[in-house]
Amino acid sequence: MLKSVEATIEADGEIHLRESVHLSHACRAIVTIIEEPDIPETAILSEAALGEDWNRPEEEEAWSHLQQVR
Repeated sequence: MLKSVEATIEADGEIHLRESVHLSHACRAIVTIIEEPDIPETAILSEAALGEDWNRPEEEEAWSHLQQVR
């Protein structure tokens, strides 16, 4: 049986599982490290405001020439 469990790996290699795992015997495991991009906080905070501006009809019209015709 395959089971995925979310975990955090500290810089020193220590692994912290996000949930308890109960096994009847020792098992092998594969650890996949997911590199999360370093996104500046200002970009995250401005996303909603920019989204409102980008989704205006005037913006759609201004950039429509870049849309592919399907």
